[in-house]
Amino acid sequence: MAGSPLVHARGLVKEFGRLVAVDGIDFDVQRGEAFGFLGPNGAGKTSTMRIVGCISPPTAGTLRVLDLDPVADGARIRAKLGVVPQQDTLDSELTVRENILIYGRYFGLARADLREKAAQLLDFVQLSERADDPVEPLSGGMKRRLTIARSLVNDPQVLLLDEPTTGLDPQARHLVWDRLFRLKQQGASLILTTHYMDEAEQLCDRLVVMDNGKIVAEGSPLELIRRYSTREVVELRFADRPPEPAELRVDGLVDRIESLPDRILIYTEDGDHVATALHERGLETSSVLVRRSTLEDVFLHLTGRSLVD
Repeated sequence: MAGSPLVHARGLVKEFGRLVAVDGIDFDVQRGEAFGFLGPNGAGKTSTMRIVGCISPPTAGTLRVLDLDPVADGARIRAKLGVVPQQDTLDSELTVRENILIYGRYFGLARADLREKAAQLLDFVQLSERADDPVEPLSGGMKRRLTIARSLVNDPQVLLLDEPTTGLDPQARHLVWDRLFRLKQQGASLILTTHYMDEAEQLCDRLVVMDNGKIVAEGSPLELIRRYSTREVVELRFADRPPEPAELRVDGLVDRIESLPDRILIYTEDGDHVATALHERGLETSSVLVRRSTLEDVFLHLTGRSLVD
């Protein structure tokens, strides 16, 4: 139906023996949006994506994808999906172009149409000049872009991306982000997992934060920051061991304090005022940084540990 969600999940559970990887989660993904699963390694993100992608059946719960039942209609759903797995599965013995041509044949696409389609996709991911090169010598960023191009060969209704930029250098990450943003502008629906905060902020219209198989928060990046953090954060670093939060004497100045091994984070609506007040109270630091709150601050608040396990 026109107004129905792209993905509708209620009470979704995935168990592997005694391990509960996905623990009764509810979420909806709307058509035309970029929806993210944010969380540390082992939070249940990939298991959820495998269920949505009709690769792994749920243990319990209700799930509809493209208004179809993944258990009964898995093949029909998979034909309408584009999948970018966590690890590239390119054929290293083929050329860049051949990887797209062979993959397109799995969807029954005509050879004549495929050559034109491959040329368009390689141009989109800026790999046209490498079309006849073997895959093996390509950089990690090039291989990731080729994997994305290959996933678009069947004009999918939704693109599933599992950790799309893990292991890439900053330049390659930003180029992948640019291509995904362009897909979103063209009306594509994206569902992605990531443990990179900046990636979620860049790409996602809405997201859920997962931890230990459960959803602990849901909303847009800005909504989550407003709900679970403050406008600004003051980062304090010290020449020696950071003091205990109680030693800072900041009563009445801050909303919350996070003590990390290498620094102290002070959450407040006015970072400059707090930094000045601490200096006037005689606090000696090696550096003071006032910055805006980010999704990483939200994660620390919700889980109490750093994002990457």
